Amino acid sequence: MAAKKFNAAVDSWVRKSKARGQAIFQESVQRVIEQAQEQGPSVANPGGGGGKMPVDDGFLRASGQVSFSGMPSGPKRPAVGAAVYRFNADDVALSISRARLGDTIFFGWTAEYARAMEARYGFLRSAAQNWRPIVAAVTAEAKRRFP
Repeated sequence: MAAKKFNAAVDSWVRKSKARGQAIFQESVQRVIEQAQEQGPSVANPGGGGGKMPVDDGFLRASGQVSFSGMPSGPKRPAVGAAVYRFNADDVALSISRARLGDTIFFGWTAEYARAMEARYGFLRSAAQNWRPIVAAVTAEAKRRFP
């Protein structure tokens, strides 16, 4: 009888640990992407939004995509006549929610000038450098919310 209770407790602990690890993984990836996408100074908004990504018409930011099979592909140039582009954070969040612990998630920008903008402003590099503190913060939150 005691062995069954012990086994049930261990099984429960393992399930909770896996669920917590999954949530930490997904939320950490989401926060790194959000940080990389955060608007920096621009002509229209010299103060920026606290980030490093330059935003003029929004095409660079809107070209950000998630993939599980390799770097994303998509439109390289803005559509003719479009004035403003919007990044769909819900699509990214939905994609990340399908990721499982151990999966490789690729996030990248398809705009043809994305590499040049990254080299100049470092929006991805600076977000990636914060991976460990982001994971630590998300882990602490998970421990508080799901003891």
